[in-house]
Amino acid sequence: MSAVCREGSVSKMETEEKASAVSNSGGGGEGSGLDRLLPTVSTGLSPRKRTTSQCKSEPPLLRTSKRTIYTAGRPPWYNEHGAQSKEAFVIGLCGGSASGKTTVARKIIEALDVPWVVLLSMDSFYKVLSKDEQNLAADNNYNFDHPDAFDFDLLTHTLRKLKLGKSVKIPVYDFTTHGRQKEWKTVYGASVVIFEGIMSFADKELLQLLDMKIFVDTDSDIRLVRRLRRDITERGRDIGGVIKQYNKYVKPAFDQYIEPTMRLADIVVPRGGGNMVAIDLIVQHVHSQLEERKLRWDMAALASAHQAQPLPQTLSVLESTPQVRGMHTIIRNKETSRDEFIFYSKRLMRLLIERALSFLPSQSHTVQTPQGEDYEGRSFDGKRVTGVSILRAGETMEPALRAVCKDVRIGKILIQTNQDTGEPELHYLRLPREIGEDHVILMDCTVSTGAAAMMAVRVLLDHDVQEDKILLVSLLMAEMGVHSVAYAFPQVQIITTAVDKEVNDLFHIIPGIGNFGDRYFGTDAPPDWSDDEMDEPSY
Repeated sequence: MSAVCREGSVSKMETEEKASAVSNSGGGGEGSGLDRLLPTVSTGLSPRKRTTSQCKSEPPLLRTSKRTIYTAGRPPWYNEHGAQSKEAFVIGLCGGSASGKTTVARKIIEALDVPWVVLLSMDSFYKVLSKDEQNLAADNNYNFDHPDAFDFDLLTHTLRKLKLGKSVKIPVYDFTTHGRQKEWKTVYGASVVIFEGIMSFADKELLQLLDMKIFVDTDSDIRLVRRLRRDITERGRDIGGVIKQYNKYVKPAFDQYIEPTMRLADIVVPRGGGNMVAIDLIVQHVHSQLEERKLRWDMAALASAHQAQPLPQTLSVLESTPQVRGMHTIIRNKETSRDEFIFYSKRLMRLLIERALSFLPSQSHTVQTPQGEDYEGRSFDGKRVTGVSILRAGETMEPALRAVCKDVRIGKILIQTNQDTGEPELHYLRLPREIGEDHVILMDCTVSTGAAAMMAVRVLLDHDVQEDKILLVSLLMAEMGVHSVAYAFPQVQIITTAVDKEVNDLFHIIPGIGNFGDRYFGTDAPPDWSDDEMDEPSY
């Protein structure tokens, strides 16, 4: 897109008093890293006074002047092979300090009204200062507005992963200590990423990741008034000090680093958030791009793709002993009371989890018995085991996992079927930290088409869990679901107590078990329920 939205010539008021270039006290030696930057002139600026950097990621909502927008379901972002099929649409917002970049970003988000939007601030990516640099910052002699003050390597790596749909960790910069807080924020699942900052266009690699580049062009007098209001009311500074700082530091930074990058913008937005004409133009283009990238699932094709194929070798079915067969007889019987349904379901779950644990890696481990003799045994050969339940029925399996795995960590994923499109949609997830290092037991009580299970596996992969460390466990599966998961993710081990052959036109398992969640929790099933549909959490 090359359209430029202007309502008059760009203001040249600030270009009349350009300060002479000085070396950057905090960004390294002369010319350090400048070969990667578009502007090449340096200047010295005072530190910012904000307490911490801001990155809007969780909880998944946006509060606007009109309403609170909660993230709706995220449709599939991968194909039937389980591979990434579309990238997030990345919008870069650049402009001078107090130009209204965040306001423009929020108005774009509100007008877009699409789920899973991430607002990423460049302030999160300031470099950690050394002791000497902290002393310079305390005396207002460290240049926070020089490009070398930002960690472009980390920023580019983070934005690239986010664009690919991966989970990323965002640093939280503390402007008091001039370092990063211990706890970083996790961001995941963006359909649209809006990245804003004063140096958003200052790195060549970063520019290549931006699908749309917007420059917020606000008159210098307005920006000065905004800074005066903010610094006096919020930071307790006097008017003389604010004006002095603006003339000495802020204004030269805009002239030498920010304004020259306006030529790179696809759209220039005069007057910031008040320019609804420009914002509407931006929203229309983003909507058209999202529509072009939209992935449409063909459930009928998915259902027939694996007919007459042998069951995959990654499938393990619990031996159909008289006890197992008898428990299935009870829980499949529509006349079974809720109390008996729960009791025998729990028995099966315990057997299923024990079976799943046998697929975890083990190593030889010798111990000494109370009689003083050595015993050649086995122990788990891994860092951790984590359970992840697909809500709501999947969480009924958590007690069985906790009963056999001491101190196991539990995560939750909520996936529902869109009744209009028939697609699974991701609505919520809460996963333990550093799950990428774990062996994960993914729990769901029934799997018919495999659509929800595939989405859950994709989420785990996006959080750096290795495919061969995922075990999908389910009380009952349809052959279609087994094939779908195994085809997309051939290294995932699948463990179940039984496999039924058919799925009807409503994607119910035949002969099946009914709506497991409703029978277990005693709720009524809607007339168009699906075995893959997950209801709201019960907690």
